[in-house]
Amino acid sequence: MKTNWADTPLAIQNLGEILQAFSDLSLVVDSGGVILECKPGYFLTPGIPEIVPGRKIQEVFSAGMVEKFEQALSISRQTGKVDAFEFSDHEHWFDARLVPISESRVIFTARDITKFKETEKRMKQQVRQLAVLRSIDLAIASGLDLNLLLAMLLDHLNELMQVDAVAILLQNPKTNLLEFTAGKGFRSSSLQYTHLKLGEGCAGRVALERQLINVPDLKANQMEFGRSPLFQVEGFVAYYGVPLIAKGRVLGVLEMFHRSKLQHDADWLGFLNMVAGQAAIAIDSAIMFRELQKSNIELSLAYDATIEGLTRALDLRDKETEEHTRRVSDITIKLAVHLGVDNTDLIHMRRGAILHDIGKVAIPDRILFKPGPLADDEWKIMRRHPGIAVDLLSSVSYLAPALEIPHWHHEKWDGTGYPDHLRGEAIPFSARLFALVDVYDALTSNRPYRTAWSKQETLQYIKSQSGKHFDPTIVPKFLSFMSNHPN
Repeated sequence: MKTNWADTPLAIQNLGEILQAFSDLSLVVDSGGVILECKPGYFLTPGIPEIVPGRKIQEVFSAGMVEKFEQALSISRQTGKVDAFEFSDHEHWFDARLVPISESRVIFTARDITKFKETEKRMKQQVRQLAVLRSIDLAIASGLDLNLLLAMLLDHLNELMQVDAVAILLQNPKTNLLEFTAGKGFRSSSLQYTHLKLGEGCAGRVALERQLINVPDLKANQMEFGRSPLFQVEGFVAYYGVPLIAKGRVLGVLEMFHRSKLQHDADWLGFLNMVAGQAAIAIDSAIMFRELQKSNIELSLAYDATIEGLTRALDLRDKETEEHTRRVSDITIKLAVHLGVDNTDLIHMRRGAILHDIGKVAIPDRILFKPGPLADDEWKIMRRHPGIAVDLLSSVSYLAPALEIPHWHHEKWDGTGYPDHLRGEAIPFSARLFALVDVYDALTSNRPYRTAWSKQETLQYIKSQSGKHFDPTIVPKFLSFMSNHPN
């Protein structure tokens, strides 16, 4: 019978010498968990029984580690291969291996990997931190709404900094007061009505001194938040306040609260200052974006007021012109929306519709208000009004996209219109669409030289002019729209 080398005294002796070569724990254990040979290593938790041959694994290690050992032992016996697992004694982490050397014995080794675990933890934390900074950068680039930005910041900080509550106070540029703007993790509304002068309270001092302030024990410094009786229910112990500074200007303060003492290191503080700097840039960008939107709205209103002022010059000459302009503008926009025209184009179409007859301000009254048909020489003068409109408005840059209607709304699909005899799709879409509305309103309105047509007569006429005066692709849609919409 062949002798198993691992069962011989020489082999056991050699194993003992091999085990001494390992820097950490090395054991030879039999199938019952009894330690046959050992090199305890330097890392074992003080107070555990001494590791010596004859003791059992179950007497030496914690129940959790023993459970992992037994699972690994079972796998090693079944597969005959090395099995690995990790375990911790609450202060250190170890990487363990079970190597079967016979049917009844295994070598158990464990190497201290605490430093690797700490490095891994720091790297994961740094990845999370970079993700937060990246999300802030994206918010800056995308012009994220201020409220959405603050909500995102609070969510990230609350989780990443591992604090119970976070608040952002922004400085009101009109009053110079720090005002509560957003918060997360509070049990009450104790801070939601905060209005602080610079230098007042913790946040006021942070903003005035432009540097981080830490209050490790708020209970010993109750006067800092004594302004709000509700604050006591929060039970906060630790406080951090960081200034939000962008372009050399204090925008506000980032506050963090915790209901027990905060354990932090240099990395934690470094990231806090870093994220506060990035958050300040993002907040500044969001505020500027909001102000820009407000300015654009005000500018747009000013543009519209200017346009209304221009049309008043024509309306003062003819009250009917004012009513006509109002009607065609309204119908044009409704029809354009029905046809799916983009919102930006709708703005220009509305302006163009309002200004469509602005060129008539230069047409003499004797022609403009003539009660009968115009003579040929009078028509030549009347047909100048599109060109006059272009001359009047072309110097106004923001009206350039709106000039299509005043310039070409008298062109016809078959090329017989004026002023440029454009044909088919060479006529801008907005002018083709408006031509339908303009003719419809003109025919259904009373004129000095004729009475208004009925709606049905007018729609029938427009149908007959499809492919002649009007775009044949738009006419059916216009007829359907007008049939289903009262004037």
